[in-house]
Amino acid sequence: MKPPPRRLVLPLAVGVACLLLWDTFVVYPFRLFVVFLHEISHGLAAVLTGGSIVSIGLRSDEGGVCLTRGGWPFLILNAGYLGSLLWGALFLLLGARRAQARSVVAVVGVFTLVVTLVYVRTWFGFAYGLGAGLVLLAVASKLRPAVSEFLLAAIGVTSSLYAVWDIASDVLLRSAAQSDAAALARLTGVPAVAWGVAWVVLSIGVLVSVLRRLA
Repeated sequence: MKPPPRRLVLPLAVGVACLLLWDTFVVYPFRLFVVFLHEISHGLAAVLTGGSIVSIGLRSDEGGVCLTRGGWPFLILNAGYLGSLLWGALFLLLGARRAQARSVVAVVGVFTLVVTLVYVRTWFGFAYGLGAGLVLLAVASKLRPAVSEFLLAAIGVTSSLYAVWDIASDVLLRSAAQSDAAALARLTGVPAVAWGVAWVVLSIGVLVSVLRRLA
């Protein structure tokens, strides 16, 4: 029987490690980065639908906010959870090719620095964004391609897991009045739990599709 390819084994192994260490400082920086991806996804949705980003804020308790002006509210509100999920899937797929992993990490580092300098307006978020961007660039330029491959797998897995957990935590297990699902419920009249279930189903479908692709 042919053994599973490294590009599948690596994210699965990282996923198990993330689950075991989820509430530790080891995974904490990655969880913060997922919050960053969540908020910039809201902003990108605003820009793509004719609006603009006013500011982004990150907190040490993994809270975040993206203030936007204009754009299509329906897409902007959907873009947070689904955006972080799609970022995760993208990193997993791109990270499966070791030859391009360093280039991808470098691009993500530059992107993180630019977004931080232009939009992040909380002291903690600004410091974290600068630090994360510089670490990504250092990994891409100084360390072996295998490290970049591992880093993309770690970000991708954390982002994918966090998207599902955050939806379940904010929408299905408890009703958070400030969640994206609650805002969508007010906008559309469709209950927040319905949006939560739809997002979870879509998230699981995307993850299964990515794992099948990696296999």
